[in-house]
Amino acid sequence: MLLQSERYQREWRELEEEFQQLQETHKVYRQKLEELNNLQAACSSSIRKQKRKLKDLKYSLQRCKHKSSPEESDLIQQINTQIKDRQNIFFDMEAYLPKRNGFAYKDEYEKFKLYLTIILLLGAVACRFILHYRVTDEVFNFLLVWYYCTLTIRESILINNGSRIKGWWVSHHYVSTFLSGVMLTWPDGLMYQMFRNQFLAFSIFQSCVQFLQYYYQSGCLYRLCALGKRNHLDLTVEGFQSWMWRGLTFLLPFLFFGHFWQLYNAITLFELSRHTECKEWQVFVLALTFLLLFLGNFLTTLKVVHTKLQKNEDEMKKL
Repeated sequence: MLLQSERYQREWRELEEEFQQLQETHKVYRQKLEELNNLQAACSSSIRKQKRKLKDLKYSLQRCKHKSSPEESDLIQQINTQIKDRQNIFFDMEAYLPKRNGFAYKDEYEKFKLYLTIILLLGAVACRFILHYRVTDEVFNFLLVWYYCTLTIRESILINNGSRIKGWWVSHHYVSTFLSGVMLTWPDGLMYQMFRNQFLAFSIFQSCVQFLQYYYQSGCLYRLCALGKRNHLDLTVEGFQSWMWRGLTFLLPFLFFGHFWQLYNAITLFELSRHTECKEWQVFVLALTFLLLFLGNFLTTLKVVHTKLQKNEDEMKKL
């Protein structure tokens, strides 16, 4: 038994030495990577500056060409030829520089999400309290379809580039896209008018919660990325994940309230589908879709909360 303990201690010391060496290597790697990124940024900036100046020069030469002498025309032609050659050189240079990187695309994704959330909030408020027209409702629903379609495409690109978003939250936007599409096709009538205000009120609440989520999740992600606990390509999501626990638990009541509102929407639509005047297929389909959203959101959030509480209990027992 004593020999085994010595062997374990020796293996641990060897692993510790390798780990220390790995940390030093990673530190050097990050320094070199930062230097490389700075060089890439400097080259890209210089190329853009040169291109802009060459474009201005080419435009000036074009204006002077009609009033120039034969000798000046030859000189202008030579300069234009050199400008063209220079542009080819820039093309070769840019081939060795990185294209739009994942971090920039992730930032654009987050900004797009924030701006559209604000626009959707204003649109829902306008439709609920000011614009009582079917055509404005259609514009709002079309914007919802376009928004969720765009999110699914951008998220797929970010996931391929290393963003760690998986499970239900990947499927959530696909279901939301389908729901918005069905709402868009729902014709005006008694059933639609009976559900309209409830749906718009839900959209207002949902946009407000998404705005709060974005604000606090962004801050939490920034802090965790700075500590090296999260990937820089991780995204804000509509739901709740374990890394949001600290400082974001105040959002849970709002999230659960939104989940049960989705259930309330489903129940309302199921009742409308049994109405004697109901002839639209959209009513029952929307009821099923809202029910699916409720089950996915509620069960996923409940699972995260249960897992986190259980983990906290285990850590307290160890102490």
